[in-house]
Amino acid sequence: IFSVKVYVKLNHNSPRILCLTNNLRNLELIDPIFQWNGPDGSLSSENSNVQISPTGTLILRHFNLSGVYTCSVVYKLTAMQPDKNLIIKYLIYAYSDPKSYYEFTAQYHAAPCKSSHNICFEKTLLQTLGQLVAELSCEVTLIKSECHHIKMQRAGLQNVIFFTFSVACLGQEKQNRLCQQSACDASQRLRKAKQLIEIFFSKQLKVSRESSEPLSEIYYIEGTLQTILVDRCYPGYGMNALIHPDCPECCVACSPGSYNPSNGTHCLQCDSSLLYGATKC
Repeated sequence: IFSVKVYVKLNHNSPRILCLTNNLRNLELIDPIFQWNGPDGSLSSENSNVQISPTGTLILRHFNLSGVYTCSVVYKLTAMQPDKNLIIKYLIYAYSDPKSYYEFTAQYHAAPCKSSHNICFEKTLLQTLGQLVAELSCEVTLIKSECHHIKMQRAGLQNVIFFTFSVACLGQEKQNRLCQQSACDASQRLRKAKQLIEIFFSKQLKVSRESSEPLSEIYYIEGTLQTILVDRCYPGYGMNALIHPDCPECCVACSPGSYNPSNGTHCLQCDSSLLYGATKC
């Protein structure tokens, strides 16, 4: 019995999976009989998502069922020999690319914390940022906005808004026509969106420095823009370079004994979980 790991992109077709070893591929087999079994039992080409060739090669269509797949082949090398039987076990994992987004934090000098001016400014800021990245089929989402009274050095008590927002690319089904081209993949669009937002905040500083007018009541505080890249996986999927060295940056279906209930990046241990891709323990 041989055990082989195979990784198939979620909802895509698998590669051709052989029911032969490299050695048997170079031999003549007499009356070979191939039989495939999956997590739900016997596999047959009668299923529209399964294709099995006369030589036992398997293709799984629109793959999403991770688990153990076994192929058995019964054959003879000569007509006088008894039947030989070989079983090959495949661990076939569905995987997806991580869904990455940038998380930004920025601070603004604000009006009094309960002022409606702050609320209006927040809406305007988010709309402006959203328009900046809209052509890239990306979106801006407010994570949190908090106003605090801060004792500043040599400046007394000040009102400061702490903004945290994310920038993520929309899925392919939501992209506009411009972003269905190969040159417009999600990672490139996301990096471009990050650059546009950083330029926006730089321009705010430039305008403030060059203006002869007094600062407005609400303005960006220099040096407070911070950015981190966050990866996330679908529930039931996680990244683990030790378990999956051939797919270290993939979000792979959690193996039995683990689960991922949220959009985190790792499968958590759960001894009672017996399924692949578990979302609860």
